[in-house]
Amino acid sequence: MTTTSEEHVRPAHVVRDAYGALAAVVGPLGDEESWLPTDCTGWAVRDLVFHLLGDARRALVALHTPAARPPDRDAVSYWRDWTPDPVGAAHGRRSNRVAASMFLDFRQLRELYLETAAATVAAATATEPGRRVSTQGHVLTAGDLMTTLGVEATVHHLDLTVALPTAPGPAPAGLTAVRATLDGLLRRPVPLAWSDEHYARAATGRVPLTDSERDALGADAERVPLFS
Repeated sequence: MTTTSEEHVRPAHVVRDAYGALAAVVGPLGDEESWLPTDCTGWAVRDLVFHLLGDARRALVALHTPAARPPDRDAVSYWRDWTPDPVGAAHGRRSNRVAASMFLDFRQLRELYLETAAATVAAATATEPGRRVSTQGHVLTAGDLMTTLGVEATVHHLDLTVALPTAPGPAPAGLTAVRATLDGLLRRPVPLAWSDEHYARAATGRVPLTDSERDALGADAERVPLFS
């Protein structure tokens, strides 16, 4: 089953570790590697790095946007809004590629991402996890927001490295957060002996379920991907 520790990890440390692991992948990349494919349909490495830059920027804004009303999402229910949307996904892919193409030198994008990600980690470390914050029309505690950031970074880490076989893998804390989130969406521990990495990819639609996996999941197989 899981290859990671079940020990509780502070949300800020999930962000720190997940973003740090991604930085270890992105930091050494040059222009040639930036054109390699990823596991995100239609995106090369540089396109996904631009998307990750947007995630880090959104996180910085959210961590500095206090909310007065009670939370309406937590670290699990946040993902229930992110169900497959083929039209929206196609539009997002195109707009992201166009925007990423404005960086003629990948090094500029790489350095902007690395410094923004580092600022996000610093902001998360300095934020009380119980503070209420706003993002994408919802209110979460800062701790739950941090967990969602670590989950997204970890899933995209797996996307980013499909054509980078020597790149370091995701952080164990990030993989643990992904498993906990997916189990929460499934409403039970997954009844399959999946590694954390395979669980992340299969439950988000990166790889198709086999017939035996569908049988083991039963009716829950129809709910996969749990988020995209």
